[in-house]
Amino acid sequence: MHLPENCGLALILTLIAGLATAIGAGLAFIVKRNNMQALSVGLGFSAGVMIFLSFNEIIPEAEHLLQPFFPNDFHWIVYAGFIFGIIVAILIDFFIPDHIDMDELKDPDAPCLHRHKLKRAGLFTAIAICVHNFPEGIATFLTATQDVALGVSVALAIAIHNIPEGIAVALPVYHVTGKKRYAMLYAALSGLSEPVGALVGLFIFSFLLPQMLIGAIMAAVAGIMIYLAFDTLLPLAKEYGDWHLSLTGIISGILFIWFGLIIIG
Repeated sequence: MHLPENCGLALILTLIAGLATAIGAGLAFIVKRNNMQALSVGLGFSAGVMIFLSFNEIIPEAEHLLQPFFPNDFHWIVYAGFIFGIIVAILIDFFIPDHIDMDELKDPDAPCLHRHKLKRAGLFTAIAICVHNFPEGIATFLTATQDVALGVSVALAIAIHNIPEGIAVALPVYHVTGKKRYAMLYAALSGLSEPVGALVGLFIFSFLLPQMLIGAIMAAVAGIMIYLAFDTLLPLAKEYGDWHLSLTGIISGILFIWFGLIIIG
């Protein structure tokens, strides 16, 4: 069995990113409805990080990995891998949508929301988030094994993105059970599919995937991240605040991660 470099660190980063859903659960109990602007900026920040990393770091890394094996065609392979990643994200989103109406969930007294509906909302949201987090875990793991600094950056962006997912799971569970610890537990469990995805990535890396195709997988990772940024993060950022707050977050994310990568090396 051939283990990739930085395997242990990559698994830890993925676990940390996944458990950020528990942070979201905590925010669900301490942040008031009219004070969600910080979350809007944070989501824009995460989108900015993902967009910058995808086009400026992950895709060039994919080309670098593929060029020795496919000197004449590596650009097309990266292009195809990027499109494949977008298609995978679209299919997951189509069959298992993860959007929950946060305005309704924040109003436990709304007459249309009975206990059984809230319980169902919490359960299905947790399942949906597990499915959506699975490829993110693979993405974080594979990225970190190729470049630690890049892996840390991806893990940071995904962790920020996981915070509102934790809110979406925790709120209905809390309103049904009245117990914060159950809400926190469900939210944390929903993020554990990310390290599970990392373990699958480790298995693929070690047993099934030729080294020459890691570059193609990296390109697919970039596609997944771009879709996630534009389909989920930016609409949610606008929903929690307004476009100017979202734009502030996007620009801050790009400048922050750009600065960090310069400092690191």
